[in-house]
Amino acid sequence: MTDFAQIGAAVIGTGFIGTVHAQALRRLGVRVAGVLGSSPERGAARAKEIGVARAYHSLDDLLADETVDVIHVTSPNHAHYPQVKAILGAGKHVICEKPLSMTSAESAEMVEIAKASGKVAAVSYNIRFYPLNQHARGMVAEGKLGDIRFLSGHYHQDWLAKDTDWNWRLETEAGGILRSVGDIGTHWVDLTSFITGMKPSAVMAELKTFLPERQKPTGPVETFAAATGETETRSIETDDAAMIILRYPNGARGVMSTSQINVGRKNSLQWDIAGAGASAAWDSETPDHLWIGHRDGPNEILQRDAGLMNATGAAATHLPGGHVEGFADSFFAFFAQVYRDVAAGARKPDATYASFEDGHYEMLFCDAVLESARTGRWVEIPGQ
Repeated sequence: MTDFAQIGAAVIGTGFIGTVHAQALRRLGVRVAGVLGSSPERGAARAKEIGVARAYHSLDDLLADETVDVIHVTSPNHAHYPQVKAILGAGKHVICEKPLSMTSAESAEMVEIAKASGKVAAVSYNIRFYPLNQHARGMVAEGKLGDIRFLSGHYHQDWLAKDTDWNWRLETEAGGILRSVGDIGTHWVDLTSFITGMKPSAVMAELKTFLPERQKPTGPVETFAAATGETETRSIETDDAAMIILRYPNGARGVMSTSQINVGRKNSLQWDIAGAGASAAWDSETPDHLWIGHRDGPNEILQRDAGLMNATGAAATHLPGGHVEGFADSFFAFFAQVYRDVAAGARKPDATYASFEDGHYEMLFCDAVLESARTGRWVEIPGQ
């Protein structure tokens, strides 16, 4: 693996996912120069907590640090667009959390800015980097499943199942109009598109808000943390759950659902891909096992083991078989590939991480979902 010690990184955002980014970078050997929090005080407190030497006072302060080559954007969704524009304008590489922006107009502009910059620009669809998802992509590319006919699955969680659960994603001004679809549904769409090599071309969608009122704490609440203290009642406009039917350019069909209120489902992304020759299925809560289905022979369970996997899957594997690679490991594998390209100065042809073009597609997908839910009809996704 490339020595990344000479590359400096900084992380914008000091919540749950920002901390995950910082920890993965350290494991990779990247020097984490500092973090930028939502306030200088919050940034300083978290920097001390996770052992990072510096907390920047502002984005300008961060951009002026010549020792920083790559900036990770893990701030709330509404901040992605202005922050990424400033980062690329300052001549630094960027990894941005999903969704890429609040609107497809913003994401389209971000694609062009990234192209013009010549910098590595990636979107954090980390679930691609569970090794068996990379292996599944290799299986499809090799024709192991045959022509893809039908995709099904879901992304279900329960962390917002109670009216006392709160997070900034519930607010349209911070997270956008779509929540379960924008926050986790785009992960499912990106992942299945990555594996099959085809993106949905049209959608039929229904959105549902089961909890139209929630109790918002008067103090800050970190993602996945329980709220405490005094609260105030807030109206909710964003979706708790969604049901979406999909059409693909090759004639395949799909159906998927998203939910952040399914009690007992902690972080369950499941996909099932049926081809003309075989099927495959995977669940993020049991990530080291891939189900492979056959018509005329026994079905299989492939346990992650580099010696049993194709080259695409083996390249994303970092631990021996039987030593489970999970959520944090997916960021390690993702960043390893991005920083390889940063060291080389540009994205390499064999890179498998999500580009800004992929992030822009997800915004177009969200536009189509919103329009379909509003009109009750099929909506085409531009360019597919």
